[in-house]
Amino acid sequence: YPFRPRRFFVPLSAKNQNPLPPNAPTRPAARIINRHGMENFRPTRYTLTNVASGREFEDEGWMLEDPQAEGPTLVRTRYAARQLNLRGEEYGIYRFCDWLPIRRMLRGSHAPVTYKSVGLAERLGLKNLYITFSGYFPKIGAGMTTCSFKETEAYNVCARRAEDEQRVLVVASAGNTARAFAKVCSDNRIPLLLSVPEDNIKALWFEAPLDPCVKLIAPQSGGDYFDAIHLSDMALRSPRFYAEGGAKNVARRDGMATTVLSAATTIGEIPDYYFQAVGSGTGAIAAWEANQRLIEDGRFGNKVMKLMVSQNVPFVPMYDAWRAGSREMLPYDADRARADAEAIDAKVLSNRKPPYGICGGLYDALRATDGDILVATNEEAREARKLFEELEGVDIYSAAGVALATLIQAVEAGRVDRDKIVMLNVTGGGEECFQRGKELWYLKPHRVFPLDPDPASVAAVLDELFA
Repeated sequence: YPFRPRRFFVPLSAKNQNPLPPNAPTRPAARIINRHGMENFRPTRYTLTNVASGREFEDEGWMLEDPQAEGPTLVRTRYAARQLNLRGEEYGIYRFCDWLPIRRMLRGSHAPVTYKSVGLAERLGLKNLYITFSGYFPKIGAGMTTCSFKETEAYNVCARRAEDEQRVLVVASAGNTARAFAKVCSDNRIPLLLSVPEDNIKALWFEAPLDPCVKLIAPQSGGDYFDAIHLSDMALRSPRFYAEGGAKNVARRDGMATTVLSAATTIGEIPDYYFQAVGSGTGAIAAWEANQRLIEDGRFGNKVMKLMVSQNVPFVPMYDAWRAGSREMLPYDADRARADAEAIDAKVLSNRKPPYGICGGLYDALRATDGDILVATNEEAREARKLFEELEGVDIYSAAGVALATLIQAVEAGRVDRDKIVMLNVTGGGEECFQRGKELWYLKPHRVFPLDPDPASVAAVLDELFA
């Protein structure tokens, strides 16, 4: 999908939208994004804060945690810009760069798009249903060619990376994250090692062959996302590689937070409800953090969004822990977890070790927002996907179907005030639209490993791959 920069800043209001409250300044695009990135871009100014202790410290490069932390905790960014200055659409995801921990801007990005629903809103009886769409839907201006909100993560994680970094970035994924990172790293010649379960590699489709800087290894058929993480951890024993970091990487979370920034700057205020399906819960943590920044900004109100997150039955470990009132995850037999992961349509929601109980994690986010975890079956998610395509005009992924199915449940149960502002985070869609008429290219594993591989064998293969 060609990226053609606009030469002039066109405010969203010119498209009959209201991107910011009347007193909120936007910053016109004085500099233009070209095929090489942003001219004269200066890295975003920020510090890191230990969520548990409140200790503030400088980011010395690729810091994933506080070196002085006394226990497990996330760290958060604290930006020099307390108010968000929204740039033009030609900046892609980097229109939110004041609140992104980046060193540079990469070419080809797109931001999530938020619009007010008509068809689905009428069917559900909601007066203020806003859909934040991350995917490919040209009708509304959504141009993510991997069709997933994982692009919000990949473009910002890779933009946080130093240009002179010589090591290989390692990313474990259930599918969509790998596709996004593969695209961004291939387009920008960033060395990347992916670890994806063999059963999920059909998700690694692309419009064209990737640059050889992207390599793929896989745990054999029958493995799940946790097995992919285990395999990637073996690679990280070598100093040649470094971890992307998952939920611990502030660039990943703040990239995901752009979904809420898109919603708030379009609506003009913070939503009352936030619906999203979760595997790790990182997106919901990011939404909570964005909510706090928007309150501090002062122009979007002081509401605390109620986080209503969902999982796909039968893979529901966070739901089980939440219902038990437990900060800690409950025991989950590995064989049963693999079987449950295989049974769900939304494979991307199958994380056995999510950042749920860690300080600043999903448990804290739900407690702070009076939120809840809901569940949907495969059949409910399939019906929701059909309904969305019928009423909104585009296909959506299974995870987004889970989120919509639980929104429908909540509305029918009277748990949603129909007059309030509801944000539905559609985390992926438009694949059928994007792929129509195209001959796709698939990334194949360079090596498939057993579920309990010999570390020496893994090291030898990786030495050969990156010789």
